[in-house]
Amino acid sequence: MARSAQSQGVSSLVALLADVAWRVLRIAIFLSIGVFLANLAVSFGLVEKIAVVSQYLTGPANLPDEVGTAILTTTASPTAGYGMLADFRESGVLDDRATLVAVTINTFFGFAQHIVTFYVPILIPILGARVGVLYVTTRGLVAFAITLTGIVAGAVLLDSSNVDRGAVAATPDGGAEPHTDASTASDEPGEDEPETNLARVLEALFETGEKLREILPRLAGIYVVVALLVAYSEEIMAYLGGSGQALTAAADGLTGLLGLPGAAVPVVAAFALDTTSGAVVIAPLIENGTFTARTAVATMLVGGIVSFAVSTFKRSIPFQYGIWGREFGSKVIAVNTGLKIGWIALALVVLLV
Repeated sequence: MARSAQSQGVSSLVALLADVAWRVLRIAIFLSIGVFLANLAVSFGLVEKIAVVSQYLTGPANLPDEVGTAILTTTASPTAGYGMLADFRESGVLDDRATLVAVTINTFFGFAQHIVTFYVPILIPILGARVGVLYVTTRGLVAFAITLTGIVAGAVLLDSSNVDRGAVAATPDGGAEPHTDASTASDEPGEDEPETNLARVLEALFETGEKLREILPRLAGIYVVVALLVAYSEEIMAYLGGSGQALTAAADGLTGLLGLPGAAVPVVAAFALDTTSGAVVIAPLIENGTFTARTAVATMLVGGIVSFAVSTFKRSIPFQYGIWGREFGSKVIAVNTGLKIGWIALALVVLLV
C-alpha cells in the first residue's frame, strides 16, 4: 500500500515536471522566434519599414519608431513581442521607464491575439451572443484604455533621456559595439558587420541562441518552483492553517458591495480559477434570468479582479521574471495589475450605475 502511494507520488511528480517542460518549451519557441525576428529586422533594415506603420503609437509616447515593431508583434505572439522589448531594453534603446511605457502600450495588442484564439471560438458560444459580445467588448475597451494610458504616460513622462535612438542600430540583444565617429567611418563593411544575407541570418541565429541560454535556465527554475507550490497548495495551506474558503470570502465581499445576486459568489470563485469554467457556470444562470447581461458581465469582471492573485502567481511571475529578471519583472507585474484593476473597477461603475 505504501509502495503504491509512493509510486503514485513519483508519477504525479514526473507528470508535473513534464508539464513544466512543455510550458517552458512553448515559451522558448515563441521567444526564440521573437528574438530571431528582431535580429533579422535590424540586420536587414526591416525595422524602419515596419516602424512607418507603428509610428502613430510610438510617436505620441516619445518612443523610437522601431519599438513599434515589438508592439505590433504582440498581436501575433505576446511572448515574441515581450522578447523583442526585452532586447531593446538590454541594448540600451529603452531605459526602465520607457520599457514600462512600451509594455503598457502592448496591452491591447496582446488582448487582440486572444480574440481569435479564445474569445470568439470558445467564450462567446458558451455565454451566448449578447452577453459574450458585451463581455469581450468590455474587456477590449479596458485593454484599449490601458494602451491609451501608456501613450499618455509616454507623452508626459518620457523625453530623450529615456531612449537612445542611435542604439536601435545595435544588435537587439545588447551586444553592439559603440558607434564609430564620422571621421573614422569607412565605406567598407566593418569587421563585425555581415556582408551577405546568409551571414546576417547566421548571426541572428547565434544571437538568438545567446539570449535563450541567458533566459531559459531562469525561466525553467521559476516555473518548477511555482508548479510545485501550486500542486501542493492544499498541503501548504493546511500546514499554515489556511483554508480554501479565503477565495470565496473575497468573492462574497466584492459581490455584496456591488449589489450583485447571491449566485455571483460561486461564479466569481469559478471564474477566478478558470475563465472557461466560470463561463460554463454562469451560462445557465443567464438563461434562467438570474443574471441580466450587465450583472453577468459585472460578475465576470469581479471574477477577473479576484483571479489576478491566482494568475499572477501561476503565470505572470514565472513569465515576467523569466523575461526581465526579478527586480524589473516585479515592476512590470505591478504596473500591469494596477492598471487592469483600476480600469476594470471603472468599467464596473459604468455597468452597474
